[in-house]
Amino acid sequence: MQTTLTKEKDNIVIMNMTIPANEADSAYNLAANRISQHININGFRRGKAPKAVVERHVGVDRIQQEALDMILPKYISQAISDNKLDTITQPALTDYSFEPGRDLEVTVQVETRPEFTIGQYKNLNLKAEITPENKDALKNAIDNFLNQNASLELVLDRPSKDTDIVIFDFDGTCNGEKIQGGSAKGYTLDLAHSNFIPGFAEQLVGHNMKEEFDINVKFPDNYHDEKLKGQDATFAIKLNEIKERVVPELTDELVKKATRFSTVDELKEDIKKFIDLQRDNEKKISAENAAFKAVSDATNIEIPQSMTNREVNAMVNDYRQRAATQKIDWAQFVEAQGGDKAFEERLQKEANVRIKNSLIIDKIAKDENITVGQEDLTGKLAQLAQTYGITIEQLVKQFGQNPVFINSLSQQVINEKVRSFLVENNKFEYVEVKPEVKDTKEAKVADTEKAAE
Repeated sequence: MQTTLTKEKDNIVIMNMTIPANEADSAYNLAANRISQHININGFRRGKAPKAVVERHVGVDRIQQEALDMILPKYISQAISDNKLDTITQPALTDYSFEPGRDLEVTVQVETRPEFTIGQYKNLNLKAEITPENKDALKNAIDNFLNQNASLELVLDRPSKDTDIVIFDFDGTCNGEKIQGGSAKGYTLDLAHSNFIPGFAEQLVGHNMKEEFDINVKFPDNYHDEKLKGQDATFAIKLNEIKERVVPELTDELVKKATRFSTVDELKEDIKKFIDLQRDNEKKISAENAAFKAVSDATNIEIPQSMTNREVNAMVNDYRQRAATQKIDWAQFVEAQGGDKAFEERLQKEANVRIKNSLIIDKIAKDENITVGQEDLTGKLAQLAQTYGITIEQLVKQFGQNPVFINSLSQQVINEKVRSFLVENNKFEYVEVKPEVKDTKEAKVADTEKAAE
């Protein structure tokens, strides 16, 4: 076989292949015989009709296609291997000349991985940002444990406080009309952690059990219901019960009852270990991100538009599936992203980042001979099985024969190994940086309708 390569733009390679006539004729004859074994031709038993009869019955084109399907995979694979092509798409047959007694001329198109020079990724001195160490982490964890084991006791002798849990009936009106879904009976609300519209929970404070009263609120301008945006509303309230949390003392008896430990000291030691583990994990992730960013910033890759388009299509399909699962209208979803143009631009940018990251990881894995072994796959399967609450055998039975699943699993392992390699082969200075404090007022916009449901 002879192969001539022509490199075109966007990493497209055209392979012009010449397959000897005797091999092409042999494949054609075998194809004709195979087809004859699966069709009925009057006057002949299956598989016994002469080639000429089969050609008249099904057409030469069909026999040629069958022969090409039989012979090409081997030769294409050989051509790719001989020419050391790093392909990223399935080869596509674009043209052929198939005549009896003559060499088979075939044109195949493949797309290869972009060639690039990776930036330095070893022996770097890098800064990795981490949050300041929380000196009260142990105390906060103990407080959380005690709060989780607190009891709720009925309050009879005082008005409600902003730390209480209240049970009440409510009925909302806006512009003289009842708010759809804006009423409920026996609704329980934690006044310290309310998700109602601003001002709602605050006005439930200072009232006594069995008291009936009105509260006035204003729906936020960005409220999801167009009829209620920025509108004033009144809710008739009947306060049925007031309950307060009674936090228990931290004792060995409580620890024995609520945990697998026997003493307070054992519980505290376990919490300390967990806090240290979290801290170590934060450092590891920060170091991985710092190293990967340094490599990415030092690496320039010209990504073909065809690669970007494929990644964008995959992302769109993923978004569509999620939207369908959550019963979200696709047009509304796109509009929420800023419209078609803004959404497309964001997808293009994100796709290029994903592709660049993937190419860098593959490059480092290849250069450092980082591979995936059976033990790696077994370990990853064990993690997934634990996450889904099933056995490894059940997971393998469901997905083990799916090549896409296996490939995805292998890529996850490679990603983790490469990121660990970057941490192990660079030096890091951990810099404590306080996280930005964001105004969460908008995030606490209440949805009275959902609450009522």
